Amino acid sequence: MAGGGGRPRCPPGALLGVAVVVVAAGWVRAEPKGEQSFDLIGKNEVYGDTRHEVNVYVKMFTNSPFLVCMDLALSQERIIDPNYLWIGPDGRDLKGQRYVNLTETGKLMVMGFRESMSGAYTCTLSHKIIETMTQEETEMVEAYKFMVYAYREADHAYQVSARFSTTRCKLKTNGLFFEELSKILNSSISYLTCHITESSYKCHSIRTPKNGLQYELFVHFLVNPFAPGWEEVCHKAPYDCEDVTNRRVRQAAERIGRFFRQLRQILEYEFHLVPAVQYVDNSFSMTPIDSCRPGFGKNHHTHQNCASCCVVCGPGTYSPNNEVTCWTCAKPQARMYGAKSCS
Repeated sequence: MAGGGGRPRCPPGALLGVAVVVVAAGWVRAEPKGEQSFDLIGKNEVYGDTRHEVNVYVKMFTNSPFLVCMDLALSQERIIDPNYLWIGPDGRDLKGQRYVNLTETGKLMVMGFRESMSGAYTCTLSHKIIETMTQEETEMVEAYKFMVYAYREADHAYQVSARFSTTRCKLKTNGLFFEELSKILNSSISYLTCHITESSYKCHSIRTPKNGLQYELFVHFLVNPFAPGWEEVCHKAPYDCEDVTNRRVRQAAERIGRFFRQLRQILEYEFHLVPAVQYVDNSFSMTPIDSCRPGFGKNHHTHQNCASCCVVCGPGTYSPNNEVTCWTCAKPQARMYGAKSCS
């Protein structure tokens, strides 16, 4: 009977399936495939699994949680003569690297996470099991694989639409009204360094069963968080400014929502020159529009446990703009994470 060395372990082999860990704001959630999810709150640790690779999502510019070179069950046992070998995405030994915190007990933290740090982090744990009666030593080896991805919060904008009744489509005052409306909205949110973009309107004739032919202005615009001066606001934020930017644009959208809820009263006092234009009750709608920074995208299938995140584009894919898609390269030229082009 073995004593003092823990239970017998399976030899290293192919890592099948996947477990998922999303890390944000100091909490860790792990979801092994096919098993009930569990939370490791406050420990800032993610355990490996010999059966699965573990996906870990780390917000840009923050430190990863500690990746533990053993599974949760083994961590509760005594381990004789443990040795840990951590290999990074570039295939190099991580011991002594300045950007990692590697503890004596085999825990790895990657500090100041960037796109280029994404990839596979593998650890090999070797230890001994000693037979109690014969003192015979058996060398045991386990392999653990963590797929670690940088992510950003999506940048938010808001698509707004509303309708206004007018007496005829070919009225000069329709254009004047639209210009004045845009000015008022821009003025109301400028202090948040947000502005109105992609604004447009069209006039349509509408036949109604009870009131005959009517005319309405269909107004559309985008509440955009990147008004002139937004860079200066971001420079005051530590590391990255998605949180600050999203908070500002959310406040701007809420302010515009209040504006439209009070619009009937506002029209009576603000638009003396165009009394023929009236807001159509309950026509206001606002839809959030997400965008990702270049080199990042969303993939609900590949990263379903971080579906709302902008996750770094993997090797062989790229994102050149602020859309939410990582495109596949025609030729596998982009071999790094976070590519903005295939060249």
